[in-house]
Amino acid sequence: HVNSKKKVTGYIQKGIDEGARVVTGGLGTPEGVPSSGYYVKPTVFADVNNNMTIAQEEIFGPVLCIIPYENEDEAVDIANDTIYGLSNGVAGANMDRAMDVASRLRSGQVHVNSTQQSLLAPFGGYKQSGDGREWGKYGLEDFLQVKSINKPKLRKSKM
Repeated sequence: HVNSKKKVTGYIQKGIDEGARVVTGGLGTPEGVPSSGYYVKPTVFADVNNNMTIAQEEIFGPVLCIIPYENEDEAVDIANDTIYGLSNGVAGANMDRAMDVASRLRSGQVHVNSTQQSLLAPFGGYKQSGDGREWGKYGLEDFLQVKSINKPKLRKSKM
């Protein structure tokens, strides 16, 4: 859609304007695709910090921001320092450490060493990425209504 393309290319321009370095991609149409379509170059930015717009917004397009960190605690702080929380990814050779980091991230889903997901698992975000769920048991619960029926407790008569 034309508005989506404008929005994503606007974020790419904003990243450039705020001092992020384009590693690959950038503005313009990717090679080998029709110029009449709504295609955006997959773009990777380096030299990004968490004060930049591209680090703080949910960009629903092919844009990746690389933000350096010194240790796992700082990485978690950077990842959680946003008003959004739809999805995160953790990659690591030590699965126990990767799972520990994943458990500390404030997002509705975390991919560990993979991008696969199950349709049985709930999908949805935290914070301003939404609080509802789709897919799986939790997705179905939005369509259910819970009812409590209370009745007086019968007392045994004293005769």
